[in-house]
Parts: sequence; structure tokens; C-alpha cells
Amino acid sequence: MSNAAGSDPCTRCGACCAAFRVDFHPAMLASRDAAGVPDELTVALTPRLVRMLGTDAESPRCVALAGVIGEAVACTIYERRPPPCRDFAPYAALGIGDSGCERARRRHGLPAL
Repeated sequence: MSNAAGSDPCTRCGACCAAFRVDFHPAMLASRDAAGVPDELTVALTPRLVRMLGTDAESPRCVALAGVIGEAVACTIYERRPPPCRDFAPYAALGIGDSGCERARRRHGLPAL
């Protein structure tokens, strides 16, 4: 997802940030890497796994997502987002979704890219 509203589909979507759990290794946390994810936005699951807050809820929504899904959204930690977010639907910003992107968009009543 992009970090500011604009012409690419990701800045109007945000469905991926409100559809899936986001788990990653604690080495990606700011307490271990200054450019990492702020620790306070995560919850420890095991010594080798943390999760973005909000992504494990019954109606998931990452705590770092700002805006209205399907209208205009932004990741408040875009430059510091974890690897699963960086790797998700790599061509979505170009209007080319994948199966995960399509599932997330469908969950929020949005058409596939």
C-alpha cells in the first residue's frame, strides 16, 4: 500500500490491511533495528514471532492503517512496515492484483483489480 492518496489503486483501497494477520520476526522491530516497526504497534506471540496489532481481531484492521477502506488510505508506518506488507501483491500499485489482493478486496465489497 502506498503512503499517500493518489492515482494508484492501493491508496484508495487498504483492504489488505484489514483482511489478514501480519506476522513477522522480532528482528524487524525498532528495538532491534532503528528502521524497524515500532514495537508498541505489535504484540509478541512467541520468542520468534510478533504480530501487528489489530490484525488478529475478528474484523481485522492493522493499527497502522489510516483512512477509509475503498476511498483513501495510508499506512502510518509505510517506510517502516514489516516484510509481509512489503511483499504483499507487489504489482497492486500498478493495477495488477493477485489472489490475496482479490480476496481482501472481495471481503470489503471491492472489485478485483
